[in-house]
Amino acid sequence: MFKLLRTAAAVAAAFVLSQQVALAADLPVSEPKRAAEATKTKNPREILADWGVQFNATYIAEVFGNPTGGVRRGTIYTGRLDLGMDVDLEKVIGWTGATFHTNMYQIHGQGLSRDYVGNLMLVSGVEALPATRLYELWIEQSLFDGKLLVKVGQQASDVEFIDSKYDDIFTNSALGWPGITGINLLAGGPSPPLAVPGVRVKAQLSDSITAYAAIFDGDAAPPDSPLDPQLANPHGVLFRVNDPAWMIGQLKYKFDLGESKLPGTITGGAWKHLGEFNDMRYSVGGFALADPAGSGEPQKLRGNQGIFGVYEQMFVRASSSPDKGAAFFARASVSPSDRNLINFYLDGGFQFTGFSEARANDKLGIALTYAKISDAARQADRDANTFTGIASPIRDYEAVFEMTYVAEVQSNWTVQPVFQYVFHPGGGIVDPNDPTQTHRIKDAAVFGVRSTVTY
Repeated sequence: MFKLLRTAAAVAAAFVLSQQVALAADLPVSEPKRAAEATKTKNPREILADWGVQFNATYIAEVFGNPTGGVRRGTIYTGRLDLGMDVDLEKVIGWTGATFHTNMYQIHGQGLSRDYVGNLMLVSGVEALPATRLYELWIEQSLFDGKLLVKVGQQASDVEFIDSKYDDIFTNSALGWPGITGINLLAGGPSPPLAVPGVRVKAQLSDSITAYAAIFDGDAAPPDSPLDPQLANPHGVLFRVNDPAWMIGQLKYKFDLGESKLPGTITGGAWKHLGEFNDMRYSVGGFALADPAGSGEPQKLRGNQGIFGVYEQMFVRASSSPDKGAAFFARASVSPSDRNLINFYLDGGFQFTGFSEARANDKLGIALTYAKISDAARQADRDANTFTGIASPIRDYEAVFEMTYVAEVQSNWTVQPVFQYVFHPGGGIVDPNDPTQTHRIKDAAVFGVRSTVTY
C-alpha cells in the first residue's frame, strides 16, 4: 500500500510540474513569478490539495473499564490510527469525474468486550485485534452530473447502508453497523476492521429519493480457517472475490416536516447472502446439536437474508444554526431464526447539538440497542438442558444503554466521556466462571472516555 501511496504522489508531482512548465512557456515572466510567490504562502497540505491530493489522519484513543459485572472486572486502553488519502483523478491525470481513496489502520491495545465483559455488541467500534491493515482501496466514478455514482474496489458497507447520521457519535459498535448484521454475517460483514471487494451503485432518482445497491464478496476471511477472521486476514490484503456474494439494496426518502421544514429520512431495504450458514439447533443427520448420539457438527443451510428500516428526524432546530438541534433515529431489522443467532434487532436514540453558543459544536447522545436471541438458538439451549440435566440459563436478549457527550476542545480535537450499561451480556449466556453452570454473566456497567484527533 505504501508503494501505491508513493506512486500516486509521484504522479501528482509530475503532472503539476508539466503544467508549470507549460505555463511558463506561454506567459510573461512576471506571471510564473507571481504564481510561485503565491505558492510560498501555502502550507504543503494546501499545495497538495490544489494538485488534487489530500492526506488525512485520525487517531482515536480510548480508556474503558467495567467496575461491576461482566466475566471479570478490568480496565483497558485501545488506540487506532487511521491514515488515508484521496486523489481527484481529474486534476491529477485528467480522468473526468473519478476519485481514488485508500486508508489503513494501525490498531493496538485490548478490547473490553472480548477480554472482560463478554457481550456481543462491542463496547467500542474501535475494538479489534492488534494489527496494521489495509482497510479501503477503491475508485468512484461520477456520471450524469453526479446523479449516478459507481464505486469499485475494497470498501465497507456501514457508512451508507442501514445508517443514520445521528448515530455516529456513539461508541458502541452496534450503533454504527447494526448488531444484527455485525453478529450474523460471515466475518461480521464489510465493516471495521474488515472491508471486502465489491461494487456499489448510488443513484439520485429525484430530489427526495436515492437508491443504493451493492454486491460484495461474502466473506473477508477463508471460510475453512479455524482462526478468527481478523487473524485469517491479518493485513486486509487477501482481496477475496470467489466467495458466495452478499448483496444489499435500499431506498432512502428525504422529506421536510411541518412549517419549520424539519429534515427527516425514511429508509427501507433488504439483503441476501448466497453462502452457507450453520443451523442453530440441528446437526448433520437431523439430531439436536446437544444430542450425544449426533455428530455435534451443525448442518449447513443455504443462503441468508434480512429486511430493515431506518427512520431519522430532527424535531427542534437550534437558534444558533439551522442544521443543528434535537433529533432522533430508530432502526429495526429481522432475519430467519433457524440460521441466525439474532433474528430481531432494534435500536434508537437522540442527539442534541447547537444549544449553547459557548459550546456550539458539542453533542449529547442517548441511545438503546436490543438484540433478540433467535428461537432456534433458544431451543438449542433447552435441548442442552434436557441432555445434560443442568438447568442452565436460556439465552434471551442482549441490550445496551449508552449516554455520551462529545466536547470540542479544538477544531480538530474532541474528548468524549461515555457510560454504557450492558444487559444480559452474550444474550444471557452462562458465566464461564460459574462452576454450577446455572448463572448468567452479570450485567455490566461500563465507564470510559474517547479522545479523537484529526488532521
